[in-house]
Amino acid sequence: MAANMYRVGDYVYFENSSSNPYLIRRIEELNKTANGNVEAKVVCLFRRRDISGNLNTLADSNAREFEEESKQPSLPEQQKHQLKHRELFLSRQFESLPATHIRGKCNVTLLNETDVLAGYLEKEDCFFYSLVFDPVQKTLLADQGEIRVGSKFQAEIPDKMAEGEADPRVQEKLETKVWDPDNLLKDSQIDQFLVVARAVGTFARALDCSSSIRQPSLHMSAAAASRDITLFHAMDTLQKNGYDLAKAMSTLVPQGGPVLCRDEMEEWSASEAMLFEEALEKYGKDFNDIRQDFLPWKSLASVVQFYYMWKTTDRYIQQKRLKAAEADSKLKQVYIPTYTKPNPNQILGPGSKPGVNGAAGFQKGLSCESCHTAQSPQWYAWGPPNMQCRLCASCWIYWKKYGGLKTPTQLEGAARAGSEAGPRAHMTRQEVQGMSPFTRNEGRAKLLAKNRQTFILQTTKLTRVARRVCEDILQPRRAARRPYASINANAVKAECMIRLPKATKTPVKSKLIPRQSLAAIVKDLAVSAPLKLKASRGPPTPINRNQASQPRVAQSLLGKRGFDTAAGVPYPANGRPYTSGMRTTSQSVIKRQKVSQGEAPNPVVFVATKDTRALRKHLTQSEMRRAARKPHLLVRIKLPPPPPPRSLAVPLVPSSTNEPIVLED
Repeated sequence: MAANMYRVGDYVYFENSSSNPYLIRRIEELNKTANGNVEAKVVCLFRRRDISGNLNTLADSNAREFEEESKQPSLPEQQKHQLKHRELFLSRQFESLPATHIRGKCNVTLLNETDVLAGYLEKEDCFFYSLVFDPVQKTLLADQGEIRVGSKFQAEIPDKMAEGEADPRVQEKLETKVWDPDNLLKDSQIDQFLVVARAVGTFARALDCSSSIRQPSLHMSAAAASRDITLFHAMDTLQKNGYDLAKAMSTLVPQGGPVLCRDEMEEWSASEAMLFEEALEKYGKDFNDIRQDFLPWKSLASVVQFYYMWKTTDRYIQQKRLKAAEADSKLKQVYIPTYTKPNPNQILGPGSKPGVNGAAGFQKGLSCESCHTAQSPQWYAWGPPNMQCRLCASCWIYWKKYGGLKTPTQLEGAARAGSEAGPRAHMTRQEVQGMSPFTRNEGRAKLLAKNRQTFILQTTKLTRVARRVCEDILQPRRAARRPYASINANAVKAECMIRLPKATKTPVKSKLIPRQSLAAIVKDLAVSAPLKLKASRGPPTPINRNQASQPRVAQSLLGKRGFDTAAGVPYPANGRPYTSGMRTTSQSVIKRQKVSQGEAPNPVVFVATKDTRALRKHLTQSEMRRAARKPHLLVRIKLPPPPPPRSLAVPLVPSSTNEPIVLED
């Protein structure tokens, strides 16, 4: 019962996806919606897998500095790998999640210099944080909650002096005397002088125009004059004048007018006070952020002084009562039963219903990707579906809680990309691309800066060797047909390193293709595409439908070949035969202009007609392939001889003529 009871301030696991690790959040509020459901307002904590590679490098350097300063014992590589899964990054980002998505409690503490890092690995569901992550600015900063201990922050206490020993230090350099309790004045005289100082302060506010606007009534001015700033000024005046009341009176009221003393409560306007209350509601007592984001024109000392004066006002008491009333009306705790529904990533038995990620088609004999065990009461699909990776029951729980595998593996990065269906809500598309395991580290900064910049993929020698050795895994033909499907390059290279010693003993079968000499290639190019002299331009030809012109060869745009001629038979680009009275493409009298690449029209669409399909039947399969590989060459079709003409009673008349149609009986 107590394990399923969640209260405000608890660190809990939230599940937003069946294949992704849990989200770690801290409950700030529990609110009941109009539908009767419970929503939790939580503070977001991020893992290392949620931040970019540059910030991970910064976190590694901070961890090394902490280990050197605190003198941590050395750990093996596997424990260092698991320790990164226990590190979190606090943030000030809030979000609302359904309380039914809670999957358990965890413990998150601020890393202290006295902590031993290996102790976090011995405890279950135990995490630590030392840096604060800003999802908007994409920065990592040290948390300000650290305890400042040492000679840099505390004063060094000297040894105790013996009785009767004179202090050799100069007292004026060490401290300033502001009040002498052994003065000649009586307490009643001092009280009378303070009353006079308050009266002078009230009169000074009546003479000041700005003060009369802020305190329009007499009692408000008198209350402002009775603050500590006026009393401190009066006692300081007595100290400077040697506790002579006559001199102190003349100092309070000089020749220019009475002295006006104001504190931060009077200096701040009503709008500035409202901004301060809004900032205090958002940031709490973090005065640096309050000054930086809301009141940059105020000094830090002014903000701190105003806070402690503001706490003495009725406004603070009213807000405190309202917050207490709101806290009483909100939920203090909520009971969430244990989640018992099966995970869709479970790999079920042969007779069971298949699950997600192709669970029913898994090969037998596969081991766990984390601990490499072959026996488990339950298996779970993990990573991209085409990799057919799986985890045992214990490693699956470790993956869900800590966001990684127990042992470092190259497939962990690929599984991270495959398990996440889309970009995270708090990250942009460029950042998700920068976190991809298939993007090189040196190219991530350029990708984030200019995502539309032209780039090339330069393969290494190991990649070229892996294409030959692991051709059965890579399947280059299938990958060429599906360029949008991702390829796990890390898995292919890992398999290549295993097969490479065996592959070097057996020579790779390759078919040598003899290359022609340069002279033969130039000769073939000269025959296939001879140079033509550019004809001089003549006078423009008038457009006249009845005027005949010399036939010219029409060059197709963008290098496309139309079915203009086939064995001497004229055919247009759309496959329909020419009729009498219709002008062909080669008979056009309009002079064609060269079209630049930028002003090129839309691609030409060839519509195959019945006659075009009939012509294709006369081509063999090898001729069709040759035409597809070399579209710049003309296709010559050998047509069978036409059948002898039949005698018709009614002669065929062209469809387009200028003479009347006459039918003879």
